[in-house]
Formats: sequence, structure tokens, C-alpha cells
Amino acid sequence: MSAHHFIGDEMLSQEELLGKGYEKATFAAGCFWGIEAVFRKVQGVDFTQVGYTGGDKENPTYKEVCMGNTGHAEAVELLFNPKIVPYEKLLELFWEMHDPTSLNKQGPDVGTQYRSAIFYHNEDQKNKAMSSKKEREYLHRSKKPIVTQILPAGPFYRAEEYHQQYFEKTGNEGGCILKY
Repeated sequence: MSAHHFIGDEMLSQEELLGKGYEKATFAAGCFWGIEAVFRKVQGVDFTQVGYTGGDKENPTYKEVCMGNTGHAEAVELLFNPKIVPYEKLLELFWEMHDPTSLNKQGPDVGTQYRSAIFYHNEDQKNKAMSSKKEREYLHRSKKPIVTQILPAGPFYRAEEYHQQYFEKTGNEGGCILKY
């Protein structure tokens, strides 16, 4: 993707951001509109896009994902500056914004596309994600078990344009139930 983003007065591509020390993170926590809206408010997160990942169908459509036979989850991919916002802070937000004990369901949204998952992009992210999950399991040991998957990031398929920054475009936040 060749989209450009302004960082201060400078216009940079995703590749240029990654070359300047930015990192990529990918999270699934129910409806992607709400997840994206939360992460877009975080200082140091300078790019977000919603899409589909974790499945086996190339270039799926929203309709195909909603039918539940692609294996994909609704997810948000973001680029962040770890000098401003560490990955651990993003993990903390992830855990707080949804119910990680709910299997394939967040609020009224039901299906494997709404599962809880962290898709790591390197071993450091994997280790931090696993550690944060263990910490959450310890803190919530008297409650239901955490069902969040921690998986290597695979292909990410950008969702249709009308899904991107949905709440900013529509002003309607009623479509997603998040704890945040």
C-alpha cells in the first residue's frame, strides 16, 4: 500500500515510517470499527487500517468474512512509534477494550470473525504478548479463562474503504460494543 501520512510537517509512506523506527502491530477484539477508534486516539499511533487476517482466503470481502467461512478475524493494523508509545501500552489497551474471556463473541457480535487475537510481527512482540496474557490470567484467575489467541502475523487484507475510520466518517459509535 502506498498511502502517505503526515508526521509533523513531513509526509511519509508506511515503508518510510517503518524505516524511521516505527513498528507494526495487529489486534483483533471484536468489531474493527471500535478497535480502530480507540487506537487512533493514542499518541504515537500514526497510522491505522482495518481489515481481515488470520484466515485462509485471499482478498476476502466483508460479506465473505461475515459468513464465517474464511477463517479471518476483523482486525486493526497500526504503525506506532515505540519511543512515544511502547508495545506494552498497546497491549494494555487491547486487554482493557474488550472481553478476552468471550469466545468468538464481543457484545452482540457473534462469530469467529469477532475473536480475540494478537498477531505478532516479531519475537519481541510474541514474548511481550505472551507475558501480558499470563499476567492477565493471573489477575483474573477467579474468572473465566482468557481465550485470546497469540499468533504470528500473516497476510493482512485491507477492508473496504467505507470501513476505514468508520466512526470519524459517520459520527456513529453505536455499532460496536467495547468496554473502553
